[in-house]
Amino acid sequence: MSAPIGVFGGTFDPPHIGHLIVALHARHHLALDRVLLVVANRPWQKADLRAVTSAEHRLAMVELAIVGVDGLEASDIEIRRGGHSFTIDTVLELERTTGREVVLVLGQDAAAGLETWERTEELRGRVTLAVVDRPGASGTAPRGWHSVVVEAPWLEVSSTDLRARFGDGRPLEFLTPPAVIDYARRHRLYDPARVSERPEA
Repeated sequence: MSAPIGVFGGTFDPPHIGHLIVALHARHHLALDRVLLVVANRPWQKADLRAVTSAEHRLAMVELAIVGVDGLEASDIEIRRGGHSFTIDTVLELERTTGREVVLVLGQDAAAGLETWERTEELRGRVTLAVVDRPGASGTAPRGWHSVVVEAPWLEVSSTDLRARFGDGRPLEFLTPPAVIDYARRHRLYDPARVSERPEA
């Protein structure tokens, strides 16, 4: 039987080292064939709260972030589908196109909010959860889901902080791969003036 495939979805605006650590440890712990870093086309829980960088730029940064990292793959499945990005639609498409069991990789905070997701009951019956938490934490997987807790090193880094660092000039090194820093700066993705002028996604 083929190994399961991992799905780690996100806005990745921008991707950072914490994302890579989560994906790698989930793949290792569960012996996944690969983990897809699925770039949301229009993240429905964020699009109305702030301007979101174009999906094409976010996908390009994820592709750069994982160069040379075995078992991680950038996925444009939700970008190609268009519209709002719902995990259940991605899971159904991957099941149909790969024939693989899907393991949904997510952090403890995201796991706590699963009940707010689209078509939760259908999703619950189709996936195994890999809930990634810091070593020694008392995190648990949500009740009623087929799930496992994966321990991984935890860094206090976030995309929100990185966007601010791009804007105010604070150091970015070691928080995200150099290629991501170069790409974002070259395209001025997080320049303060550019962000303030960017239309709401």
